[in-house]
Amino acid sequence: MLHKISAQGIAASFAARGGVLRQFTVTDEGAEIAPLHHAPWAADEVPADAPPHQAWLAGDFLAAPMGPGPEGLHGLAANGDWRVMPSDPGTLRAVLDGAVHGATLVKELAVADGQPFVYQRHLFIGGTGALPVSNHAMVHVPNGAKLSFSRKRWWETLAEPLETAGGRSCLAYPRRAEDAAGFPGADGGTVNLHLYPWGERHEDFVAGVEDPASHLGWTAVVRPREGDLFLSLRNPASLPMTMLWHSNGGRDYAPWNGRHRACLGVEEGVVLPVLGLSSREDPDPLTAAGQPALLRLDPQGTAEVRHILGAIRWPSGQSVAGVMLEGDVLTVTGDWGAERRLPIRGGWLGLGATAAPPARKPIDWDL
Repeated sequence: MLHKISAQGIAASFAARGGVLRQFTVTDEGAEIAPLHHAPWAADEVPADAPPHQAWLAGDFLAAPMGPGPEGLHGLAANGDWRVMPSDPGTLRAVLDGAVHGATLVKELAVADGQPFVYQRHLFIGGTGALPVSNHAMVHVPNGAKLSFSRKRWWETLAEPLETAGGRSCLAYPRRAEDAAGFPGADGGTVNLHLYPWGERHEDFVAGVEDPASHLGWTAVVRPREGDLFLSLRNPASLPMTMLWHSNGGRDYAPWNGRHRACLGVEEGVVLPVLGLSSREDPDPLTAAGQPALLRLDPQGTAEVRHILGAIRWPSGQSVAGVMLEGDVLTVTGDWGAERRLPIRGGWLGLGATAAPPARKPIDWDL
């Protein structure tokens, strides 16, 4: 069963199993834009020992804790059940059945008339310790894409390739590089992270760490053939990392079977463990720069994650050169002069607010 919310020019659907924003559709300049990706298999094709969320892999969900764990890959938030609660028109609230590190977890999705955005927040009430957390949006890019980002300090891969025996990865692991246009490749060459796909039939994951001077964290995915643009916005003081997952036919085992293609994960979060080199340093370079490395829970209070997803017409196909927020207007500028000025809840991300002070010691580089 899907729960739906809508406002003028935008509609979204939510699945309580796994807490999934299944899709959002924006009507802009006479076109309907539905950018999120859905896996091509049915639930009964997923092996019993696979993470539960693979049975309904689609759209956007919260990974908490992100990574492997006793509740399955990406934690109870991605694999459990959510109870939808009464809420105002244009808003959906749901509570996760069960606790995450002892915290009660509340999800809220909201849309507003004339604004091409889904406003998403997750509220952790109570709980103890710190954990890696990320939104896990997946964009459908069947005809390729151009990617742009707010300024990053560096980009870094995992400690080990996503796939070796059961598939193929085309990036080098672990590696760290400042230039996204020339990231080290597995074949000894370089890969341009601004373009999708990076290679043929590959499965890869790489993370960018935000410049501490960034005011607004953003990722823009231009789909030139479709003539549109996907936007992901965040407060970099709270979520200092953008993670890219290329799933493009690089896994040969069930349920993937080489057919999961054209999926670009745009995952915004705070996830030190995915940095294959930096996570081994003490202090790690995020903590050393005053950036959070994990989400720290408050036993007597709350911790909150806010994130905005959006989509607009972008017929020029230009790469995005900048995204700027002024009051309640978001301006998106192309590298050859294209421009859109979009209405937005300008104060919603809490830009300028600082994140909770990082621990002295962790628990366990515009392009």
